[in-house]
Amino acid sequence: MKPKAVVVGGSIAGVSCAHTLILAGWDVVVLEKTCEPIKGSPTGAGLGLDPLAQRLIQSWLDDPELLYSSTLPLTIDMNQATDSEKKVSWTLTRDDNFNFRAAHWADLHGLLYNALPPNILLWGHLFLSFCIFEDKTSVKIKAKVLQTDEEIEIVGNLLVAADGSLSSIRQSFLPGLKLRYSGYCAWRGVFDFSGNENSETVVDIRSSYPELGKCLYFDLGSETHSVFYELPNKRLNWIWYVNQPEPELKRNSVTMKVRSEMIQKMHREAEKVWIPEFVRVIQETKDPFLNLIYDTDPLEQVFWDNVVLVGDAAHPTTPHGTRSTNMSVLDAAVLGKCLEKNGVENLQAALREYQTTRLPVVSKQVLHARRMGRIKQGLVLPDHEAFDPKNSRSEDYQEVQQKNMPFFDDVPLLLV
Repeated sequence: MKPKAVVVGGSIAGVSCAHTLILAGWDVVVLEKTCEPIKGSPTGAGLGLDPLAQRLIQSWLDDPELLYSSTLPLTIDMNQATDSEKKVSWTLTRDDNFNFRAAHWADLHGLLYNALPPNILLWGHLFLSFCIFEDKTSVKIKAKVLQTDEEIEIVGNLLVAADGSLSSIRQSFLPGLKLRYSGYCAWRGVFDFSGNENSETVVDIRSSYPELGKCLYFDLGSETHSVFYELPNKRLNWIWYVNQPEPELKRNSVTMKVRSEMIQKMHREAEKVWIPEFVRVIQETKDPFLNLIYDTDPLEQVFWDNVVLVGDAAHPTTPHGTRSTNMSVLDAAVLGKCLEKNGVENLQAALREYQTTRLPVVSKQVLHARRMGRIKQGLVLPDHEAFDPKNSRSEDYQEVQQKNMPFFDDVPLLLV
């Protein structure tokens, strides 16, 4: 019989693991609390895929060209300074060899989900608990079927925790671990201009950002910065980071529900900071939302017996290195190769190799992303004065380029 893995979490990390474990010869079941396939997501927006993640995802699809038809190129990484008083911008750094691609979260998830065999992902199944057998060869998972309130049990050889940055599975092994608040939140939105391609707002924003459709724009202001790029199907993705005290979370999520008065206040603040063309895009975006930005100090281990962490459960990170999705995809690929190489009879060796391969990489990337965020937000660092793009020197702003991320273009030997 094939070994069996139970994956908790049906987001991109979870469905990526489903692909790689199936390729490694495992039976896989994925438990996802959302009750139906995700057509669009109120908390999902744009993301950037690095060349390695692109190659891996293509290898999991029946038609590799689908990835290119549902993404746009990001060949340029550009950092601009913005003068909030004069409402002008100028280029600080530019990298013309970026070679990422821009995707909408829901589009990428749909690609990965639709390429799985049927009935692998169990929608509307809420993970409750797990129990490792005494001989360490199996693990029993309890879940609730939300439509019926029935509780079920599934026994597998491996439990893969892909349950996000607030992972309850991780908490069972590391109960004292707390997420670290970064000092700022992010307003996010996707501006849909389909049917309005020639509107004044779209014409003006394309004039102000002439390389939309191939450029990842970072605008750096005084103690703030924004991210801006185009998505497929006539959409513009924007993020605006705002320094503020940590808000109180009302539920188990790092995405905060916003009221209309909060949005109106955000619109007024945007007018003080950004150029008018960008402000209009923000103001005309339906349903913007607020992410609280957290990470953790790097973990010392990511597996216990036959339970392993992947994705944001293994390394909650701030978004500044464009790493979260890329790390999740690479976690899945490395885990699959380790399991295929070692076999279920050597499960501990496989998980140890996964941990040894990934921990040094993700640990440095999490800390580098943290540093990038603090620099761009003008926050203090022990070895760095508060960054002001209007008065910075060239050596100051080289640090904010994406290509300086540790292991930026590294490919693990397992995948070569």
